[in-house]
This record gives sequence, structure tokens and C-alpha cells, in this order.
Amino acid sequence: MKVNVNYKVLIIAVVVVLITIIPAFSSVVVVEPGHTGVVVTMGKVEEKVLQEGVHFKIPFAQRVIQIDNRIVKLEVETEAFSKDLQTVDTTLAINYRIDSNKSYSIYKNVGSNYEGVLVVPAVNEVLKAIVSKYTAEETVSNRALISDGLLDGLNEKLNAFGLHATDVNIIDFDFSEEFINAIEEKQVAQQQLLKAETEKQTAITIAQAEAEAIKIKAEAEAEANKVLSESLSSNIIEYNKIQKWNGELPSVTGADSMIIDLNN
Repeated sequence: MKVNVNYKVLIIAVVVVLITIIPAFSSVVVVEPGHTGVVVTMGKVEEKVLQEGVHFKIPFAQRVIQIDNRIVKLEVETEAFSKDLQTVDTTLAINYRIDSNKSYSIYKNVGSNYEGVLVVPAVNEVLKAIVSKYTAEETVSNRALISDGLLDGLNEKLNAFGLHATDVNIIDFDFSEEFINAIEEKQVAQQQLLKAETEKQTAITIAQAEAEAIKIKAEAEAEANKVLSESLSSNIIEYNKIQKWNGELPSVTGADSMIIDLNN
């Protein structure tokens, strides 16, 4: 059995279906989780943004730009000069996000390259301002203060644009080889000085102990002599003389300039 196909009618039917289906698909947009949709109508950015989920738009007249509002990690390698004019090479990790209500404003005024236009320059500027307040050696010991200062400084610069820094981590500080050698030499000198000071204090302590021992011994002997002196009365002395006398008169006696030989 031969089937006559009217190709003209078939083509028209296919065209009608396509005309119906394509606009239908074009009128639906799905905003992904964690994103907002910026609606652009005939080249004009609408202030109202689309939240995550399914939305309808005007086919061919509107398009939706999806902006990621989740926390994004940005790693920046930059350099700054310390208070003592040392070069401080720094690696930073910055977490930031876009305020969903300001998505349209960022896209309208900055575009999709907001990270390169706003975030990175702000990081460089704030870091240079903070590091210049410290010497190169102080930047290491004040890492936490510098990190907090970076977070506050970034938010002061970016919040007005709808960008919020949530965390700043200093991954690494790096210095010139000459500066590192100077620090090592300083540490060695400090250790030697500390050792010498310790030995000096030890010698002083030993000398003080010996002097105190001598003083205590002298005071004890003086006190003993004092007690002995106070306990010896004239009667006791005469009594001890009598007890020790052997009964013989001295062979020689005298007073002043006269000397008498008793035996003669």
C-alpha cells in the first residue's frame, strides 16, 4: 500500500512545533543553589534579583546572569615594605562573598570581573598600609594583628560595593636572604649574651654566698669572744691564777724601772 506524504504539511507542522517549544524553553530559567540571578532586559540591568529556583523570563528579550553568592576563597601573592624598608613577600588567603541583594549593583557597575577590579587591588592597598606600621621582624610576631587589620580594612573598602570579607589568613611571610641572615646573626648574638649574663649572675651569686658565709663566721666569733669576755670577772681570773700556781715565787720581779732578782 502506497502512502502519500505531504512534505509541505509536515514541514509546516515541524516549524510550528519548534516555534512553540523553543520560546517555552527560553522562558524558563533555573537559578542554581547559592546563586542569584541578575535580570538583563534589552540591555538594562534590573534591580530585582532572582533567588535560587525556577523562574520565567521574556524569551529573547531577557537574559539572566547567575552570580555566585557563596563564600569564595581567593589566594593573593603580593609584596609590601615594612617600617624599616624591608621587602615583605606575602601570600594571603581571603574568603569573601557577595551580598545577594547587591548582585545587580556589582554586575551593573563592575561586571563579572569584580575580583580583579575590586578585591585584589583592595588587598594590595590594605596590606601595604598595615605592614608599613611594623618592622620586618615585628610582622612575624604580630601576624594575628596584621590578619585582623586586613579583615577590617578590606570590609571598609568593599562593603559599600556589596562584597564582604569573612576571613583572612596569612599563609606565608618571606624576606630577603640578607635580612634572614641578619636575623640569624642577631639571634646567635642574643644567645651568647644571655649565656654570658647567666654566667655572670652565677658568679655573683657564688661570691655573695661566700661573703655571707665569711660574715656569719666573723659575727659568730665576735659574739663568742664577747660572751667569754663578759663572763671573766677579776675574781675568776685570780682564782685561775691560784689554781695554776706551782708554789714557786718568780725569780725576777719588778715595778716600773726596778728589777729585783729574788734568788739573790
